[in-house]
Amino acid sequence: MTALPKTYDRIAPIYDLLDGPYERLWKRRLRVDVFRGLDGDILDAGAGTGCNIFAYPHGARITAVDASAPMLEQARLRARRVGRAIDFRHMDLANLHFADATFDAVVATFVFMCIPEGGQLPALRELARICKSDGEIRLVDYCMSERPLVRAGMRVMSPWLRFAFDGTYRPRTEEYFEAAGLFCVHERLLFGDVVKMTILRRK
Repeated sequence: MTALPKTYDRIAPIYDLLDGPYERLWKRRLRVDVFRGLDGDILDAGAGTGCNIFAYPHGARITAVDASAPMLEQARLRARRVGRAIDFRHMDLANLHFADATFDAVVATFVFMCIPEGGQLPALRELARICKSDGEIRLVDYCMSERPLVRAGMRVMSPWLRFAFDGTYRPRTEEYFEAAGLFCVHERLLFGDVVKMTILRRK
């Protein structure tokens, strides 16, 4: 398994409450930016409770997967409330039941920061496999700030992030890009220097 579904099974009913302050303050506005310019068949990899739903491009065909069934059920409820037709699938990112080159784009927001070291490469390989050769894989995650005060604050918050979300501010995902057959075409900071979007393509 790449993710930690037991943690997310447990917190699914209160996840939006736990993450709500971050969502309202800054996460919501960057989600639109993450999906901008994408169309066709899009995979939301690690969709959680569906926080990306409002940012999905209209006209695109969206598939959303997550390793936690209770989280995915929250996403289904959200989709019904806003009237979006989405194909939800209960899957682990290391074992995606899709044919090769199925998607025009793959997006994973704040997902790889929660995947254990041993699951990073298998998950990336699967995303590379199911993305078309001319498609994009967009990964959004935290990164440690270079600013001393911000960095100190992130260190203070790290135990909470680990306890509540099994997450880290120091994901090492980029170390596995080459082995997964991926290369970075663009990197962009989305929120100060603590959230970064990496755009990848298949080699």
